[in-house]
Amino acid sequence: MVTQKVAFQGEPGAYGEMATLSQFPKAELLPAKSFQIVFQSLESGAVDFAVIPIENSIEGSVNETYDLLLNANLVVCGEVYQRIRHCLIINPGADNSKVKSAYSHPQALAQCRVNLQKRNLEPIPTYDTAGAVKMIKEKKLNDAAAIASKRAADLYGMEIWEENIEDKTNNYTRFLVISKVQSEPTGNDGTSLIFSVKHVPGALYGILAEFASRGINLTKIESRPTKEVPWEYYFYVDFDGHRNDKRIRDLIRVLKKKTIFIKILGSYKRGEFH
Repeated sequence: MVTQKVAFQGEPGAYGEMATLSQFPKAELLPAKSFQIVFQSLESGAVDFAVIPIENSIEGSVNETYDLLLNANLVVCGEVYQRIRHCLIINPGADNSKVKSAYSHPQALAQCRVNLQKRNLEPIPTYDTAGAVKMIKEKKLNDAAAIASKRAADLYGMEIWEENIEDKTNNYTRFLVISKVQSEPTGNDGTSLIFSVKHVPGALYGILAEFASRGINLTKIESRPTKEVPWEYYFYVDFDGHRNDKRIRDLIRVLKKKTIFIKILGSYKRGEFH
C-alpha cells in the first residue's frame, strides 16, 4: 500500500501539523516553510494533499491562502477545525524574569496580545509557531520565549512557562484540505467559490438574492482586492450544500450568467469542533 504524502506549512509541532495528523494519521507529512511551497508541492505532484489555514476565530482570515487559492489549479476537498492552545515556552533552566521578548507567527502573537502586554514582552514575528521554539533553542536565547503548542515544547525538549496564554479561550483555526481530486457528497457538506461582479449598484445584492431565493445558507463571505483595478474585489463565499446537489447546480448555472468571473473551489465534508 502506497503511503499518502501530505504537506503543511511550518515545522513539526506546528498547529498545521496537528490539523494534518487529525485527518491523515498514517500519512507521510512534509513540512514546508511557506504557503507558496505547500501549493507548489501539491501542484507538482510531490504530495497528494495539503492542509492550509484559512481563518482563525479570533484574528480572522489568512489572506495569503485566499490569494493562492485564486490562481491554483486545485480543489478544496476537506475542512478541519483545530483548537488552539498557546503556551509560553522557554529554554530549560532559563530565568523567566529575564525574558524580554516573545517569538511566534504573527497570528499567534496577535492572539496573545493582551497577555504579552501584561508581561511587557516585545512580540517578534517569525514564519511559524513551532519554528520559533526551534529557533530559540538552537540560538540558546535565554532572554526570549516562543509562543507555540505544548506538542512543540515536547518535541524540542523545551520548558513551558505558562499554558493557555491566548487572550480568548474559544480559539480555533479553520484549515482546508486541498488536492487535485473532487470529494463525493456525504450529506453534510459545504462548498466554497470565488466570484466577481461588475462595479455597478445592486450587482452584489443580485448574487446574494440567488442564494436567499433557494434557501441556501451562506456561512461566510469575504472580499479581497483583485489587485488589477483599484477598489474592485473578488468575493469568497462559503455555503451549505455540495456542488452535485440539484439546487447548488442550479445556483451555479445562474451565477455564471450574473458574474464576470467565477471559480468553484470545491465541495467538502464539514469539519467538526473538538
